[in-house]
Amino acid sequence: MAAASSRRLWTLVAREYWRRARRRLRTGPLYRWRYSGRTPERVLIAPPDLRLADPQVAVEIYHGRFPLSGHMVEAGGRSPFLLDVADHGWQKSLHGFRWLRHMRAAGTDLAAANARALVADWIAGAGVRIAGPAWEPATTAKRIIAWLQHSSVVLQGAEFGFYRSFLRSLAMQIRYLRSVVREMPEGEGKLRARIALAYAALSLPAPPSALRNATRNLADELDRQILADGGHVSRNPMAVLELLADLLPLRQTYANQAETPPAALIGAVERMLPALRFFRHADGSLAHFNGMGVTIHERVAAILRHDDTAGAPLLHAPHSGYERLAMGGTVVIADTGGPPPVEIAEAAHAGFLAFELSSGRHQFVVNAGVDTYGAEEFRPLGRATAAHSTASINDTSSARFHHSERVSNIVGAPLVDGPDEVRCDRLDGDGNQAFIAGHDAYVRRFGIYHERRLTLAADGDMLSGMDRFTLSHNAVAGRDAVSVRFHLHPDVELFRDSQGRLVLAPPFADRWFFSSSMQPHVEESIFFAALGGPRRSRQIVLSFQASDVPEVQWQFERKRREASMPQV
Repeated sequence: MAAASSRRLWTLVAREYWRRARRRLRTGPLYRWRYSGRTPERVLIAPPDLRLADPQVAVEIYHGRFPLSGHMVEAGGRSPFLLDVADHGWQKSLHGFRWLRHMRAAGTDLAAANARALVADWIAGAGVRIAGPAWEPATTAKRIIAWLQHSSVVLQGAEFGFYRSFLRSLAMQIRYLRSVVREMPEGEGKLRARIALAYAALSLPAPPSALRNATRNLADELDRQILADGGHVSRNPMAVLELLADLLPLRQTYANQAETPPAALIGAVERMLPALRFFRHADGSLAHFNGMGVTIHERVAAILRHDDTAGAPLLHAPHSGYERLAMGGTVVIADTGGPPPVEIAEAAHAGFLAFELSSGRHQFVVNAGVDTYGAEEFRPLGRATAAHSTASINDTSSARFHHSERVSNIVGAPLVDGPDEVRCDRLDGDGNQAFIAGHDAYVRRFGIYHERRLTLAADGDMLSGMDRFTLSHNAVAGRDAVSVRFHLHPDVELFRDSQGRLVLAPPFADRWFFSSSMQPHVEESIFFAALGGPRRSRQIVLSFQASDVPEVQWQFERKRREASMPQV
């Protein structure tokens, strides 16, 4: 399997080299003439934008301060497009132009004039030469969507010369994206490029064949990337949220233009909305799996307002590889799937069989998540198995990540060499919800198979767990050290009661009592996905040798608030 993973990785590297070579050819002087052509006469419709907007950000940008991608950069009177900013995320956010929505929210002539001036600045600078981060295809797709969605603000009070310049640049970007989209890496960026081209065919004067082609290509990409249960092929809950923010307005734009949206678009949206609810905890946050960082609750609520489905969220997402237990205000979400394809595994985590527990308005057991806008060097820490509420063996992750510089400069750090198989069986019964799952990621290296069973019962007041470790004939003596971790949310305080049980006690909420068949100990931890950046937290750890303790049982029991207890 390791050899197969290595072959897939180097195939991916070779493919990316080929993509980059073809992209350089397409942006060279011999090819660039294809992006010139007829300039559209007008924008027919400005699609809606469902992303949250803040007028105060428009004020900051007016004063030359750009709070993008978690970083504040001051332009100091210079064009922001000429600044040498090392943070690549900030650069992509700047050139993606999604911040135009804040100008729209401001609703003033001054904000509109500033938006127009910045767009003109980009056209005169970065828009002249197809190169650099501004012209990465995924960033170009975001910019096309943003320019169309906020064209009414940008063009408000514009002179004819700017009007024509705006449309000419927009048309060139669309032709460029149409030329390179087929060679984009698989994943969310490629789907968004197809979405952008569908927006363009609807929003600008175009022949019927252009709309037919854009619609057909969009449908094909949706069928490839949106799974039957509504999850995204990357297994990242954030991808579902981000794509819905583009797909819902696109569906409305088809209707506004009296065009029939493709069945694949309607079906994808109808599957993705319940999937987003599936990943939502009792407190409104999205579960921290496979690249998910902090949740902005208002963003999720803005999307779910378009969900007309009735009833509780689904409990079983077999195609995405997740299970949900939900009773009496308690929600448990668990990762019971295998790794995504290596082509889209750059953000995937080694958190197989990890779970999260929430109750009421609080999260109790979590995974570390990722700091979306934090330093790249900390990202691998949140992806490791030890950063998840699951079991690790010999302090080793259940999958490997390639961090070598020659690979990461080309394809990032994809997850490779994970489990060959992750199986899961649902075991719901009278008065409880349950599943049992197992994975073989540690069989090749240590000869140990991990199996976990979770049962939620008593109207959500009791979560019982069992972790079993089966040693095969190739198990190596002394190489069977197991650590079963339960990472706690930083808002949860930890106490010990008179019976020696650990008590999870957030402020002014019900408490959860942890007990197990062996003595737990408490260690320091870190929660990367906090709103203000990483926060210190704690973790409950069960440590033992699988040859001595092949099975461990544990449980969390919910009770009403009691008198204060000594803190651990």
